[in-house]
Amino acid sequence: MSYEDLAAAPRGGVMDLATRLMRALTDPDFPLEDADRHPDLSQVSDVELGSLLVAAYRLNPPSSDARGVLRLSVEHAAGERRPRYRPDACRRMFEALAGRCEENGWADLTRGLDALEHCTGPLPDLSEPARALVGFWLAKDTARQPYALLAVARLAGEDTLRTAVERLSRDVGPIVADEITVLAGLTPAERTVLRGIDRDDRPHAPHPHAWRGSAGNPDYVAFARRALQAAADRTDAIRAGGIPYRADKAFTDREVTTLGQALRVALIRDEPWLPELFERLLPGIALAPTAARTLPSQALLYEVVRAAQDFPTPELATAIRTVRRTVRHAGVPKQLDRMLRKVDTALAERTDVALRLPRLGFATASVGDSAPAGVLRRTAGDYRAVVTATDTATLTWEKDGRPLRGVPVPVRRDHAALVKELRDLVKRVNAQLVTLLRALEGGFTADAVHPYGRWRAELAEHPLARTLVRRLIWEIEIAPGRWQAVLPETEEHLPDAPDDASVRLWHPLRSAPDAVRAWRDLLVERRIRQPFKQAFREIYLLTPAEERTRVYSNRFAAHLVHYRRMFALFRARGWRSRLLGGWDGGDGDEAERTLAAGEWRVRFHHTWADRAGEQELASTDQVRFDRADAGSWREEPLADVPPLVFSEAMRDVDLFVGVTSIATDPDWTDGGPERAYWERASFAELTATAEARRDALARILPRLRIADRCTLDGRFLVVRGDLRTYWIHLGSANILMEPDGAYLCIVPARQPAQGKVFLPFEDERLSLILSKAFLLAADAAVTDESILVQIKRG
Repeated sequence: MSYEDLAAAPRGGVMDLATRLMRALTDPDFPLEDADRHPDLSQVSDVELGSLLVAAYRLNPPSSDARGVLRLSVEHAAGERRPRYRPDACRRMFEALAGRCEENGWADLTRGLDALEHCTGPLPDLSEPARALVGFWLAKDTARQPYALLAVARLAGEDTLRTAVERLSRDVGPIVADEITVLAGLTPAERTVLRGIDRDDRPHAPHPHAWRGSAGNPDYVAFARRALQAAADRTDAIRAGGIPYRADKAFTDREVTTLGQALRVALIRDEPWLPELFERLLPGIALAPTAARTLPSQALLYEVVRAAQDFPTPELATAIRTVRRTVRHAGVPKQLDRMLRKVDTALAERTDVALRLPRLGFATASVGDSAPAGVLRRTAGDYRAVVTATDTATLTWEKDGRPLRGVPVPVRRDHAALVKELRDLVKRVNAQLVTLLRALEGGFTADAVHPYGRWRAELAEHPLARTLVRRLIWEIEIAPGRWQAVLPETEEHLPDAPDDASVRLWHPLRSAPDAVRAWRDLLVERRIRQPFKQAFREIYLLTPAEERTRVYSNRFAAHLVHYRRMFALFRARGWRSRLLGGWDGGDGDEAERTLAAGEWRVRFHHTWADRAGEQELASTDQVRFDRADAGSWREEPLADVPPLVFSEAMRDVDLFVGVTSIATDPDWTDGGPERAYWERASFAELTATAEARRDALARILPRLRIADRCTLDGRFLVVRGDLRTYWIHLGSANILMEPDGAYLCIVPARQPAQGKVFLPFEDERLSLILSKAFLLAADAAVTDESILVQIKRG
């Protein structure tokens, strides 16, 4: 049924959903039923949804009544799906855009081009509405959406296209004018792909699919290099005094946008000339040629970092960190620190480039060598500096082979530049090691596979990466379909395999339970602490309840959490979310993260709950998954999510809830529903994270001096003291006492000490549980009155 057929359907009789909704959107007198305001649009086809979207867009101005609510439902569904358009719907979309321009002063041209791209039949004649649109836009002082505008201008004819090119190239500078010329020479199909990178608000980049279309066009790729080289030449001229310095005026807003787009194209392609360009461009835009605390282009600096968030490389991440230490403006380093967290997370997903790590002059050791992974020595007079890279990089000084406590005074006095250089090197190495670990761990969801030869050279034998790689379990495909798991730390030699054999990180989800237990036993026996949790890693499998709910999980719903702590964790783990609060529009959001190299997205719903004294609380809700689909996202059933993607995403959500739930707050005293939740959740069944903690404790306890006083019983560690017996919950670390089940409140230190107890992975809650166990096993020696009064009360 065509657009006209849907809109002209008779009012009487039974209508299908699409017909009824079309009448509701086009006929002001059509009575809406309650179900029509939030309809189940999964029942309409993609073609019907396209026609409904056109009708919704023609509601001008958007109404706030029931029709307006319906309009938002249709637009939301169109954002989640890929609508298709009949030729008549394409024509009506362009007519609607022209009408919107005339009445409101602006319209989103990409809507029309999207309709053309997904048209189901021969393209209609759009020359008349296209000419009207171009004429309206060119009459304005600033032409927004230039790529889409050029594509629309081509629909209006060659004369209109030439006029548009001339107008868009006027007074924009050579960089932007060069881009416009390149765009005008592309075919309509190529220009349609490029229009996806039009942005009116720079901080919100389009879907990565749009940039990849640009990276496949040789003419635009050549322009990208010319533009970025021209930008570096300009900053060189500013530093040399050839161009007068004006704070944040090195580039116009339009140039910043264009250069950001050019950089993304080069980053996608991982162009080999980029590292050298970074060394020129980043200092040039971040550091004034004078002693001023301003920047030549703060806007371009932030745009470069946003490009790094979209398509990071190790070299760009390092260059940004280097510049961050030289910026004089007080507020810029803090902003860069916040933005760099997202760069690191994104780099972890881009496993094809993330493993590049410069050697920086460090000594190399073979896989079976037990010597330090990397050592760099520099002489300063009678003294020698030693930079050692293991888990982290450290700088020490020695004289005649004897280690010294700090920097010798003669070195500090006579070799200040060397001291600074080496301290900067330590920071750089540590930043690169953090980035590498994030990349390795992030590769789980992408099921990252590396060639064996490259893995040996760039990881297993790399002087900086080696110590981290040795303590991780790897799988090598020694024959087709036959994977052999190895832990290099325990191997004298790695297995023989051809250089093109596949290597990947071992994950417990792919292994039998007996193999997982064996690896865990080996780590504890050899006292090998992994750089991130691998052998003891939690796994999350689809539950029967999740099979019934089909498209969402309630596994972590209905928890009360300390909201600000959870929001901070979102950022630390690379999730995006709006800040919630007790203001209009701040009542709820979906935290989201892309996984599997951008192919999947996970969404975690949460809502603002209230304040409880000084605390801000939030309530957790559903977890949903979307798959990338031609530049947009399509919600998928949980059963269709790859097991590794599902498990790793749910692991993050478990972390958010487990760390920030008020159930883990030992001195929560508020009453009401919050207290009821605290009492219920403080001693609840164990999550996957707590189960892994229990498994680790089962191996650690027999080695402790308090082993004869400790047993594991279900979800508790039971500790027998001289005064009482204590039940420590393995999830919350909260304590109940025998014989009356009274609660024992022990407020931990800010950072629980691990002491001399070996832990196979870093887990603050496990450290806390063990510190409480040691304390309570010797309860007769406790001197803290706040604890004693609770113990002796019984």
